[in-house]
Amino acid sequence: MTDFPLDGEGPLHAQIRRAVAHSILSGRIPPGGRIPSEAELMTLFGASRMTVHRALAQLAAEGLVRRNRRAGTTASPEARGRAVFEIWDIGAEIAAAGGVHSHDILHRGTRPATAADAAALTVAEGAPILALTTRHLADGRPVQLEERRIHLQAAPEAAAQRFTETPPGRWLLDHIAWTEAEHSILATSTPARIARFLGMAPGEPALVVERRTWNGEIPVTFARLWHPGGRHRLVGRFTAGGAGLPMPPGRPHHRT
Repeated sequence: MTDFPLDGEGPLHAQIRRAVAHSILSGRIPPGGRIPSEAELMTLFGASRMTVHRALAQLAAEGLVRRNRRAGTTASPEARGRAVFEIWDIGAEIAAAGGVHSHDILHRGTRPATAADAAALTVAEGAPILALTTRHLADGRPVQLEERRIHLQAAPEAAAQRFTETPPGRWLLDHIAWTEAEHSILATSTPARIARFLGMAPGEPALVVERRTWNGEIPVTFARLWHPGGRHRLVGRFTAGGAGLPMPPGRPHHRT
């Protein structure tokens, strides 16, 4: 049976989902390859049937696996072409590098989407959103400022979350299914409003990742992630067929 190492972050169903997803996206389980049955995964992880079923159901909703009562669960043939980067959160990256992650919620508020919100999230102006600004730290040093908008029609439970224990990105990964993601990466100078939270001087270079996710046709979230240019890098590994493979947990692509 394929080994599925857990990362120890968040609920068990989310850890199982990430472990199986990585095995598929990295090619360890080939397209059409068999995924262990619910009973086998229950034994492997010491988990309840409900926990395993929830993990597999989310993988199916994301298009990573196909489930059939007679044939069992198999890796989707389209799975490896879905994204250049699997969506791993900053906390897991810091932990993989041997650091200690913490975060501060600098701003949190619900509101009707402004014109800028609507353009970023691809929703109608006036749609209900939750706006958040979160600072992430590695061993007490700021490494990322996250400006996030959550579409509350896609994730209504988010409106009640304070995100003091679990940061927004991790909470979304653990609770809200996504089927499609888009990443944009750019280098730019850091505006003063961002620089002061990252311990930078205005105008210093920054690496910015903009990420959108959808669940079917419904936009879920938009995040703009600011990183000090000299303290962060993104790494992707590619096959000749053109599918981008994520760097696995335990091989950090965050540096402090």
